[in-house]
Amino acid sequence: MSEKLSFVSPTANSPWGTYLSQVDRVVPYLGPLARWVETLKRPKRALIVDVPIEMDDGTIAHFEGYRVQHNMSRGPGKGGVRFHPDVTLEEVMALSAWMTIKTAAVNLPYGGAKGGIRVDPKKLSLQELEKITRRYTSEIGIIIGPHTDIPAPDVNTNGQIMAWMMDTYSMNVGGTATGVVTGKPLHLGGSLGRVKATGRGVFVTGREAARRLGMDLRGARIAVQGFGNVGSVAAELFAEAGAKIVAVQDHTGTIVNTNGLDLAKLIPVANKEGVVAFKSGGDIVPNEDFWNVACDILIPAALEGQITAERAQKTTAKLVLEGANGPTVPQADDILAERGVLVVPDVICNAGGVTVSYFEWVQDFSSFFWDEDEINVRLDRIMMNALNQIWDTADKHKITLRTATYAVACERILMARQERGLYP
Repeated sequence: MSEKLSFVSPTANSPWGTYLSQVDRVVPYLGPLARWVETLKRPKRALIVDVPIEMDDGTIAHFEGYRVQHNMSRGPGKGGVRFHPDVTLEEVMALSAWMTIKTAAVNLPYGGAKGGIRVDPKKLSLQELEKITRRYTSEIGIIIGPHTDIPAPDVNTNGQIMAWMMDTYSMNVGGTATGVVTGKPLHLGGSLGRVKATGRGVFVTGREAARRLGMDLRGARIAVQGFGNVGSVAAELFAEAGAKIVAVQDHTGTIVNTNGLDLAKLIPVANKEGVVAFKSGGDIVPNEDFWNVACDILIPAALEGQITAERAQKTTAKLVLEGANGPTVPQADDILAERGVLVVPDVICNAGGVTVSYFEWVQDFSSFFWDEDEINVRLDRIMMNALNQIWDTADKHKITLRTATYAVACERILMARQERGLYP
């Protein structure tokens, strides 16, 4: 008889609670493999580390860091590292589990992992940021490596953070190990196409979903929540296809223009000061009004749990593209399905980033690098093949795309677990 994890008591709409609910929904479609389903309901390994650094003023500050490896039946752990004041163990557990599903859904030879430090990086100097990154890397160095667990950028981390992580790990093992992280600068073994890969994946899956729905992207109205690397890139690509970006929300607020926002002018302002600084380009409205904006496509590309039951009732969108991880709570999923709103789930929709991270990892091992056109062609093919297989599964069982994605992914994970057996 299995016991529940004692160090986390998830609520229904918490990240880990949402993930467990998603797994429970897929059990009827797993057949004999369902006997292994508890494998998916607990992480393989969870590491909590103390990260002490000397601040610029000479004081000693302690930060809490995490690295969770959820499942590695199909390959080494893969997943980002986020620096955020609200990071918790439960959140990192959920994110690592979604990475397990995501890598399996697009059939990459990885398992799922995730990491984070509970810190507001905006309050750190560049020197303090480097110190906290290097100390954290040293602390989790006992479980990461090019063949065991490969971190990548996530919220508030970037290529520079990855460069420091790669260098710290390399110094500790006594040799340059470019493959220990992905999302690195190009001249340190990074890959072309990586920066825009997640946003591109959102666009590619969204374009195919719109085609299947008979929705013309020319003139389609799109609302984007979260205007960082994912949301802004997806918005640009949809605008190039003829769509109108009618609403954007970021950490500074919400801006709306029913005629379409001028992205060429908005993006530079948003990158520097936030979207509300673009006062001449649209109307600044209360954040909750974002969910009332008339739109055809909704792209939540911020944090978890943003589409609640109440907001699911409000939206006028016919298509939701989950650029963020876990943006829709289970009750909202049901409401959207009842209302006939198609949701392309995060574990396939935003898998472009991990796919190009895989390309980077492969290129690092071979020391042979592809041009950006080849990267994009390979990315588009993998994303389309994965989505089409998932769509066929959804049609066969008459289930949502999310449940179908979990059915495909969980079958692959649990088949690997079954065939590997239990050791010892």
